Amino acid sequence: MADNLQQELLNLNPTKDFFVGIDSDGCVFDTMEIKQKECFCPNFIKYFELQKISRFAREAWEFVNLYSKTRGTNRFKALVKTTELLSEREEVKRRNAELPDLSLLKKWISEETKLSNPTLKSYADKVKDETINLVYSWSLAVNKEIAEMVHGIPPFNFAQESIEKLSSRADAIVVSQTPIEALKREWEEHSIDKFVNAIAGQEYGTKKEHLKFAAVGKYEKDKILMVGDAPGDLKAAEENGVLFYPVIPGREEESWERFYFEAIDKFFDGSFAGEYQRQILNEFEKSLPLNPPWRRTK
Repeated sequence: MADNLQQELLNLNPTKDFFVGIDSDGCVFDTMEIKQKECFCPNFIKYFELQKISRFAREAWEFVNLYSKTRGTNRFKALVKTTELLSEREEVKRRNAELPDLSLLKKWISEETKLSNPTLKSYADKVKDETINLVYSWSLAVNKEIAEMVHGIPPFNFAQESIEKLSSRADAIVVSQTPIEALKREWEEHSIDKFVNAIAGQEYGTKKEHLKFAAVGKYEKDKILMVGDAPGDLKAAEENGVLFYPVIPGREEESWERFYFEAIDKFFDGSFAGEYQRQILNEFEKSLPLNPPWRRTK
């Protein structure tokens, strides 16, 4: 059942024949590295007192959030995944590091789709658990540092041009797990918010839900496209039965240039699905590993 924010997406009416959902961090903006390395990870080490294993905590955090198939995952899911990876490492065990017990957080993640600070605060008030309170404090600290640090970062080359080109024939929304406040600030800072019909952050639910509420059933399936840089973006598209264009990590500007000069036209003329999409998805699949290097087997 949709809440008020999701109802906003349900209320969007088609004004054009095509629809595009666009991820933000790491896709339109080169902001993932600075956010994860300068804001998320240092506060992860600080708030959960992981100083004695800071090197391993950083390796795990960056692998989960930047350099693997979990890239772009929700921050609370990332917290769980990173902690699980750390718990496996012999180096962490040898240093007798105390890792947080995130069992209540995992329970909340399994029951809640809008994984955001407001819903976590409601959960914290209900369960009155010290670790959940700590997670909430960590998340607030991350947002504060992002607001202070992350600005003046323009879209990747050809990203703005592509979004403007899309707007001539497609309705578009931002589909992201970033908090809405940061999304609006970043899109407004570079005056590209005018090209989208809505900006949906983590408060609006999952990316799958964003696409479902905003587009599915309103447009023909082969006229709905998700643009993203993470496997979670591809999954959201696949679960809704719609098309996907990958902005490949490490090849972002090349990806946007190809999108602008080639893929957009194929999307509009109906030749995107099939062999063309399979080819670029194969490139995307090879771009990110599943297992961390310290666990990799021969």
